[in-house]
Amino acid sequence: MNIAILSRNKDLYSTRRLVEAAEKRGHTVRVIDTLRCYMTIASQRPTIHYKGEKLSNIGAVIPRIGASITFFGTAVVRQFEMMSVYCLNESVAISRSRDKLRSLQLLSRRGIGLPVTGFAHSTRFTNDLIHQVGGAPLVVKLLEGTQGIGVVLAENQQAAESIIEAFRGLKAQILVQEFIKEAKGADLRCLVVGDKVVASMKRQGGEGEFRSNIHRGGSASSIRLTPEERSTAVRSAKIMGLNVAGVDILRSNHGPVVMEVNSSPGLEGIEKSTGKDVAEAIVVFIEKKAQPGKNRTRGKG
Repeated sequence: MNIAILSRNKDLYSTRRLVEAAEKRGHTVRVIDTLRCYMTIASQRPTIHYKGEKLSNIGAVIPRIGASITFFGTAVVRQFEMMSVYCLNESVAISRSRDKLRSLQLLSRRGIGLPVTGFAHSTRFTNDLIHQVGGAPLVVKLLEGTQGIGVVLAENQQAAESIIEAFRGLKAQILVQEFIKEAKGADLRCLVVGDKVVASMKRQGGEGEFRSNIHRGGSASSIRLTPEERSTAVRSAKIMGLNVAGVDILRSNHGPVVMEVNSSPGLEGIEKSTGKDVAEAIVVFIEKKAQPGKNRTRGKG
């Protein structure tokens, strides 16, 4: 099979591992810089061109779309879908997962455990918004932040008010969330492929750091999930319509709560900490599912 990986950098660990896994299983792989693609939109013959060449004879696409290029990246994925090329994660599903507010609303509608979350446009009723999520300490998040950037812990009421008003003064869209103190700066990253969790790790924030992101200095180790955590991760990915997802979960006093569902999860931390060949699991899934015209986003919203 001819497999295309949409990635800005062929030397990234995740991209390299996917290339290695696919080639090992006898596939032809090509890494395509998403931003170098350009499209012809026509009702009968939509096309994608890359560096002066018309892309054709592609059996499957693996989108590795960074958050900063979501709009153009999903347009490229959507164009492949119009050409009846199988896309591992589809454009609508990627867009859902990138909109933090929308994804939380979709998960909430289906009964997934979440931290109590507040969202507002005006700062006129900030005190009531803070009260609705259980008061300080609380977490303030930028809607478009990634890798722990734009996530602030407000330890008291005054700090919470100041942070919220400062973000809104900059016209930033934010979420206000319940702080899960019992998680103790740790979360679980569950790598879902299809209908199962193929690898899971515990990420622990550094000393004095409530964010567990490895990019922020956190550490990672393999962990065994409970049946409820495993079910929550798989259900969350399905609700988003994602075939491959990184689902981030906190262990709270009232069960697992989902923090985020990532449509382009990094493979380095989870493969190295668990010893699992996640890249191969993704390629095997594509082998089973890739058929022309088989794009059909699961879920609604």
